[in-house]
Amino acid sequence: MDDIGGKLRRLREARGFSQRELAKRAGVSNGAISLIENGESDPTVGLLKKILTGLSVSVSEFFSRDFIAVSPFFFARDELVEIGSGLVSYREVASTLKQRKLQILHERYKPGADTGPSKITHRGEEGGLVLEGQLEVQVGDHTRLLGPGDAYQFASTSPHRFRNSGEVDCVLVTACTPPTF
Repeated sequence: MDDIGGKLRRLREARGFSQRELAKRAGVSNGAISLIENGESDPTVGLLKKILTGLSVSVSEFFSRDFIAVSPFFFARDELVEIGSGLVSYREVASTLKQRKLQILHERYKPGADTGPSKITHRGEEGGLVLEGQLEVQVGDHTRLLGPGDAYQFASTSPHRFRNSGEVDCVLVTACTPPTF
């Protein structure tokens, strides 16, 4: 393979990753990716495998086909990217696609977890569907305890807050447009 760097760049861009995002996912330095993509360094097989793992591509797949900048339509469970921390998990669908207009999250609130003591606001609209557990949703002066199968939708400019008031994890799927998280 003559142009590993160029092919790596095309693959990274096809996935919508910046060099920094790929470096974080792969556990390598941003500089290493930059050097490889610019043809200033040839990666070892081990380093290339590590980088490709961050892109969910095997070494054999990498060498067997060319990658063009196409947005994927389907996302495996392990391709969702964790963008939260602590007692609330936010796993984002298609987090690397540029110019998206819709953000979809798979959320998990541990018992007692919440979005903080203050209500939040941001531009856009959001909605969600509770799959498991209970979620207390506050929107303005309105509060409702939602369970499996219950849903919400509101303008995100309304002050809002979420809290798991139950004793088990609360799992839900949410969407926000435009992406503001």
